[in-house]
Amino acid sequence: MSEITYVRGDATAPQGKGVKLIAHVCNDLGGWGKGFVLAVSRRWPEPEAAYRRWHRERAGNEFGLGAMQFVQVGRYLWVANMVGQRGIRTGSKGVPVRYEAMDTALEAVAERVVELGASVHMPRIGCGLAGGKWSRTEPLIQHRLLSRGIAVTVYDYEQSAGR
Repeated sequence: MSEITYVRGDATAPQGKGVKLIAHVCNDLGGWGKGFVLAVSRRWPEPEAAYRRWHRERAGNEFGLGAMQFVQVGRYLWVANMVGQRGIRTGSKGVPVRYEAMDTALEAVAERVVELGASVHMPRIGCGLAGGKWSRTEPLIQHRLLSRGIAVTVYDYEQSAGR
């Protein structure tokens, strides 16, 4: 099984050749306004517009924890909006991240990535505003993506990287 490649940089500017898919975690409230999504929106308007429409029309679609939405933003570039966060605040039910939902979404990512022949690029999903721990997230990535031979690059952002 391959390993995750860790780099310093901006996940919205993925490195390497070929088709790339940028995966990130969204909440189940339709909110898009803090964290990594701001960097996504600065580069492309489509992922935010698609996510907001998906949430607004949720009565007629699969929107909810564990759901996945793929948005093409370039000829060889996709963004995966993964609903893996319950709400936006830490409270009596703990942190917003839902590992089971991320696992379900990562399974869908794996299917699409195999179809596209793509590599996966992401920040440390679920570990920013969602409040998760990388020690819980990394095994999900290993199980769903690396075990299938999918190349994964995780970006640790630094202020000098351009955001």
